[in-house]
Amino acid sequence: MKFRWFLTPSQPLLANQLAASLAVSPLLAQCLVNRGITAPADAAAFLTPRLKSLADPFLLPNMSTAVERLWLARGRGEPLVIFGDYDVDGVTSTALLLETLRTLGWTAEAYLPSRMDEGYGLSRDGVENCLKKFSKTTLLLAVDCGSTAVESIAWLGGRGVDVLVLDHHQVSNPAPAAAALVNPQLSADGKFHELCSVGLAFKLAHALVKRGREQGVLGFEDFDVRRLLDLVALGTVADLVPLTGENRILVPAGLERLSATKRPGLVALKKVAEMNGQVGTYEVGFQLGPRLNAAGRMENAEAALRLILAADIAEATPLAAELDARNRERQETERGITDQAIGAARARFNPARDFVIVEGQLLWHIGVVGIVASRVLREFYRPTLILGGDNTEFRGSGRSIEGFDLAAALRECDDLLVRHGGHAMAAGVTIQPDKVDALRERLNVIAQRVLKTDQLQPTLRLDAEVELSNLTLNAVTELARLEPFGQGNLAVQLAVRNLRCTRVPLRMGRGKQHAKLFLTDGTANAEAVFWGVGDAALPDGTFDLAAVPQVNEFNGRRTVQLKVLDWRPATT
Repeated sequence: MKFRWFLTPSQPLLANQLAASLAVSPLLAQCLVNRGITAPADAAAFLTPRLKSLADPFLLPNMSTAVERLWLARGRGEPLVIFGDYDVDGVTSTALLLETLRTLGWTAEAYLPSRMDEGYGLSRDGVENCLKKFSKTTLLLAVDCGSTAVESIAWLGGRGVDVLVLDHHQVSNPAPAAAALVNPQLSADGKFHELCSVGLAFKLAHALVKRGREQGVLGFEDFDVRRLLDLVALGTVADLVPLTGENRILVPAGLERLSATKRPGLVALKKVAEMNGQVGTYEVGFQLGPRLNAAGRMENAEAALRLILAADIAEATPLAAELDARNRERQETERGITDQAIGAARARFNPARDFVIVEGQLLWHIGVVGIVASRVLREFYRPTLILGGDNTEFRGSGRSIEGFDLAAALRECDDLLVRHGGHAMAAGVTIQPDKVDALRERLNVIAQRVLKTDQLQPTLRLDAEVELSNLTLNAVTELARLEPFGQGNLAVQLAVRNLRCTRVPLRMGRGKQHAKLFLTDGTANAEAVFWGVGDAALPDGTFDLAAVPQVNEFNGRRTVQLKVLDWRPATT
């Protein structure tokens, strides 16, 4: 058994009242209750998100100030530079704002920093290089970065450059002296906290269009902000922010637009990814997002930005092919480092002692260490920090588990680190190579103080226990109303008890890594797929199953299929 199973306590009275009010099944109602949605009005809004329900963009902290400064720049033809970031959120934010501002009369350029040469965010090297390239700029719009860039923003101010920050990351104390810092983290009531930077970029575009229409400026009435939603969906899903609040509205509308997008760059990207049909969170997270991310991970993100902004398919096609090639290079590099990191960790791993894994080697590519950290974490289920670099400096990324605040732990290691930052579940560090062993030792001391042994096994949170007969095609189709699934709104996970296999499981796929199961509980039958099971044991005898119910479409036929998460011998 890989997981600790946690069956969410049922609330039948509340679920039945909600089911009756909404005319939905008790199972769907129970899933809504599990997600903290108990009021009929809130549940109706969740199941049927509408763009008209989006809040006024001027409710964001300092949005009015940012719009006024941008409006001043437009009026006097002042050139501005959008300083973005190299991940999908940063690139889509930059593209969205560049398209909007240029279309509506601003003189705008864009600058994306190099992960290798300039590091993360609004770094001093980055802003210096930006001003060398765009020497006439007096206004810089930092997107997806800047909330902690006290020194860089002060340096820019000393050179006569105003800085607007549009960001969703934690704000430093003291905050940088930007002309306007538009960041939902400054909102004490939690409003807009789910938005990543591309969502904030959409809100800024909406605010600018709203101001232009109020003033009757030519061209603003015809600008439809809905055209930007495909980029919003791309950046939001790829950035793994909660698909709740305003994201619950923006992402479904954006995925619908992305499925039918006419943007040449995205059409070309979907083609190299061999995608057809509807685009959902899986397609963004595992097909489109990684290809856009590959540019910034392996070199710089300029190719991704140029692809999104491509004017026609002739321009877009070679750019999409380039990103596809870089993604394959990224995958190969990532696989090699992952194998080395897991091997190094396994050689020293003692589950009773090692609560945190820290591994680093010369020349490990810093563009993929975050992905490698995620893979190593899945292998051992321990907070993990993976580092790479040269003889003078290692840079790395960490991923954590529930119950261990990685950023807080790194603050206790401040004397060992050159730089560090992040949040509870993910963080970045810079360290001298000779201090890696000391960092590993101290992080383990902290983790042993904070974590209990049972927290070192992942928890599988199950929405309900059901019978196979409950999982009809209509019932599973109804559960799809909870989509899109992602952070903050996980797919429905169910427990089904006392099952048996009616025939020998069928091994499938390359290397027989997957298995198909044929199930019965003595009354009803079902099929299940166990992806990536490899050589692990398959269910035998009488067993309980934890699974995600899905609708499988094949040759025009729709059937219920269970995606296996875990199994265990049947419990009485």
